[in-house]
Amino acid sequence: MKATISWWDLSGSDQTIESLRAHLRDEGVEPWAQIHGLRSKFWISDPQTNRWGAVMLWESTADLTAPLPPNRATELIGYPPTLRMMTDVEAIVEGVHSGRAADLGLAFGPVRTSS
Repeated sequence: MKATISWWDLSGSDQTIESLRAHLRDEGVEPWAQIHGLRSKFWISDPQTNRWGAVMLWESTADLTAPLPPNRATELIGYPPTLRMMTDVEAIVEGVHSGRAADLGLAFGPVRTSS
């Protein structure tokens, strides 16, 4: 398994964490749901350092040269990631949780639990 990490320092961009979050909510997530070999993609932010990024987990058999959706983050931010790396994944574990991870996160509002 491989992991790809992309991380932007937004200090040189007109985009903000909030504007990029709105992009995810409106159109940014769905194109990735149909990518073969992508186990998981999650978007990350750090308001303290004004950074935005994504982490993708790929199956070992994934064709990492296959076409991907347009890199809208780079288009919106206006420059490539400050850091981009691909690395091996040594181990993965999924803990006990409340359900699927899809559509959870700040872009989609607070997590709601049923009573």
